[in-house]
Amino acid sequence: MLNSLRILITNNTLAGRAGSELYVRDLALALMRRGHYPVAYSTVLGDVAEELRRATIPVIDDLAQLGRAPDIIHGQHHLDAMTAMMYFPKTPAVFVCHGWLPWEELPPIFPSIQRYIAVDDLCRERLLTTERILERDIEVIYNFVDTERFQQRSPLPQKPRSALIFSNYAGDNRMTDAIRAACARAGIEKVDIVGAGSGNVVNHPEKILTGYDVVFAKARCALEAMAAGCAVIVADLSGLGGMVTTDNVAGMRKLNFGVRTMQSGRVNEESLFRELQNYSAGDAKQVSDWIRSDGNMSTAINKWLRVYERVLADWVALQDESVNQIADAQLLASSKYLRSIATIVKNRQELEYQYQQMNHEKQRLEGFLDEIRRSRAWKMITGYRKFRAWLLRV
Repeated sequence: MLNSLRILITNNTLAGRAGSELYVRDLALALMRRGHYPVAYSTVLGDVAEELRRATIPVIDDLAQLGRAPDIIHGQHHLDAMTAMMYFPKTPAVFVCHGWLPWEELPPIFPSIQRYIAVDDLCRERLLTTERILERDIEVIYNFVDTERFQQRSPLPQKPRSALIFSNYAGDNRMTDAIRAACARAGIEKVDIVGAGSGNVVNHPEKILTGYDVVFAKARCALEAMAAGCAVIVADLSGLGGMVTTDNVAGMRKLNFGVRTMQSGRVNEESLFRELQNYSAGDAKQVSDWIRSDGNMSTAINKWLRVYERVLADWVALQDESVNQIADAQLLASSKYLRSIATIVKNRQELEYQYQQMNHEKQRLEGFLDEIRRSRAWKMITGYRKFRAWLLRV
């Protein structure tokens, strides 16, 4: 049994209510309830940071605010994770990969990292195909859902009557139009949207999900909707995954209901209508029961605590073996890391410089145009155009 740990959790932002931000929130709350002391760190704070503070969890944007080093670093997103590991070189760390494509998910190489954790099998592939990360150092802890918050709804109707588009990317676009058209053909008249893209952000989705029969979502949103007992069609702008059923739920969960599951076709009215024909109230209930058992937060937190315990034990053994070698390796790794991001940072600076130059040129041209408009020649041209238009009307 672990003693109470001070766990520093890093993330790219703690602002908007997106996947990794909410993962930090749920993880920190669960660890606090287990008697540990989580601290959240990011250089970009916002709504999620405020929610954590209200729950009495410290949130910082400057590591100097910590009066003592943490016992372990739970690193998410390389910039923030590396900042923390370089600031606390004597603290062991784990690094969590949440995505296949985003640059901020790039796995860093650093001696303090004792384990790499993937949230699905695709993220595991990213770790496995990163040079100098060994397979023995990789584990998978699949994404979880707080089943105490997301209560299961009453039994679904035999035919769906309402639908929800649950996505930060949904708004005034072709996907939304296609979903509305498919639902209308299927006899579903009520179709609502929740997410940042639509301007309808809901802080407590657990309070509204139980009011819908079918939910169009991916990743975390899909997981929460299934836990709430809704029938879920995995879909987003990137593609269509289809209706989640008892036949495919285990395989789709291993891929976090994400981008690799959305390969079955384009999101259009015809493909969505076909998926709606797979609606089954009984099957959706079985899917929900399975998710609530296999994906519940309590099981995931137990796995995380076991990871922390092994990491701390390995770090103590490593420290006893060669403190000086670790310090030298950290300096070398820090240098290589800074080199790896130097081109990106410099390219961004160059783009900002070009943008400023273009903005200056735009302002110059706008000033030149204003001068033309005030000139006598412009007034003559305008007068001629008005006179010509008048002649044409006559």
